[in-house]
Amino acid sequence: MPEKYYQQYLGKPDINEDTAKFLGMVENIDTNFGTLLGKLKEWGIENNTLVIYFTGDNGGTAGTKIFNAGLHSGKGSSYQGGTRSGAFFRWPGYIPAGAECDALSAHLDIFPTFAEITGASLSDDVKKQVEGRSLLPLLKNPKAEWADRTLVHHVGRWKKGMVAEAKFKSCAIQNSRFSLVNNEALYDLQSDPGESKNVIAEHPEVVATLRASYDKWWADVQPLLVNEAVTDIPKMNPMKELYWKQFGGGPDEKTLNKMAPKTTAGSAEGEAAKPKRERKRNK
Repeated sequence: MPEKYYQQYLGKPDINEDTAKFLGMVENIDTNFGTLLGKLKEWGIENNTLVIYFTGDNGGTAGTKIFNAGLHSGKGSSYQGGTRSGAFFRWPGYIPAGAECDALSAHLDIFPTFAEITGASLSDDVKKQVEGRSLLPLLKNPKAEWADRTLVHHVGRWKKGMVAEAKFKSCAIQNSRFSLVNNEALYDLQSDPGESKNVIAEHPEVVATLRASYDKWWADVQPLLVNEAVTDIPKMNPMKELYWKQFGGGPDEKTLNKMAPKTTAGSAEGEAAKPKRERKRNK
């Protein structure tokens, strides 16, 4: 990252180099987003272009100790700090500027939103797969009626053959008011958005309803876990190999040992499997 984006943060209280670069990336995105909006105006299409900006990747990382919006935890967790992200929608003339909306929504609402905006007709087969809702009513009127719903969050990343054990590990199911985390803690998000007080004993009916919904979701997704039965797993990450093939380079020793512990730099795994410094030596 160019130093101009993060050097001004170095030396400030509680900010090390990693945190400074994290904040620098935020500034970099902000700068480039401004450039994008400027180009839309320059091209004369800003009033006919819907711009959507998601502000996070499932929670913060290096910057959470500086600012985390009062949320619990961060990336890689099933608490609100790891599942809740802000989103900005800009469409001059169609979306009221400066409005805020706290309706419970998710990424799976984007596709049906685009479909309604463009007037696209969805086939019956596609409709069966669409689980989200169109956000257009909320974009037009942030106070529009929006039926309550439940959303499931699961971090995943269990070891092969450990599906059953992972059911309640790093997971949450929530509606617009409550979130049941790891099947053991219930938080009232309206009065306690920071998830600091477990109220599971106070709302047994809510817990029962959320657990039943979660059990149904878990049963529904089991047939979709198609990779659980895969045995012919490549030692090297195919996506990384394609990247190295296109852009050059390769894994360092640490990465190589992590992806393929029994593979040495000189093995028959292919050129992409060789550490970067050996690849350079052989050129």
